[in-house]
Amino acid sequence: MTHRHTRPQGLPALHTMFSTVATQKRAAFMPYWSVGYPDYESSLEAVLRLAAAGVDAFEIGMPFSDPIADGAVIQMTTQKALENGTTVKKCLEAVAALRGHDLQQPMMMMSYVNPLLAYGPERFVQDAKAAGADGFIIPDLPPEEAHYFSEVCQREGLALVFFLAPTSSEARIRLVAGVATGFIYAVAQVGVTGARDTLSAELPDFIARVRRYTPMPLVLGFGISKPEHARAINQMVNGFIVASALLRESQHGLAAMQHLAQSLREAIATP
Repeated sequence: MTHRHTRPQGLPALHTMFSTVATQKRAAFMPYWSVGYPDYESSLEAVLRLAAAGVDAFEIGMPFSDPIADGAVIQMTTQKALENGTTVKKCLEAVAALRGHDLQQPMMMMSYVNPLLAYGPERFVQDAKAAGADGFIIPDLPPEEAHYFSEVCQREGLALVFFLAPTSSEARIRLVAGVATGFIYAVAQVGVTGARDTLSAELPDFIARVRRYTPMPLVLGFGISKPEHARAINQMVNGFIVASALLRESQHGLAAMQHLAQSLREAIATP
């Protein structure tokens, strides 16, 4: 596995990716996919098809039995992934397998905190790095209690992402800006994940408020599902995550999902 010598990993990989899209005057398109959905091999194929559609980075979803931040579509996919026997170890194998297929884009592993505590935070971060991951998104890890993850991430040079929402107080923004590395996940609307028809009118104010406290890249998620959404936020944030819309489209087959990904990618192409 020579990939680790050829591509930057962790924070340098994210920094390079955000710098590249900035020179192209656009936001990074970062799709989410659940490992093990609809089955293990198909989940790898889905990620490789997304890579072929020209996406910039990945949120690699690790299934969990009680995904509190997730809406119906992601709950359904993670439930199916669990039924397929998808474990933390299997998710690490998926990242290594994707790197073995010469996947170059940064991969952020998304998990709730309990499975990682059971695995052992230190061992998990080290094994994820060995597999070729670049960092972690842990929705239910409070920044106030994150030190046992953030210390090992810092030592290994991997990113640890935290969330802000339109309801976040100034104190919360300051706290998250102080602990997050790589980027901050800005929640586009209050509530769970899931495709929405329209984006919140409060979005520009919320983004401006966060920008007052930190120059760190902001990646928007929750509810982004259409090319026009991508166009609307393209100049507002450094990146955006699309999850439910792609997973839902994949029920018509991976070709349909790839077509949606391509239309989202084309929506942010520099003219």
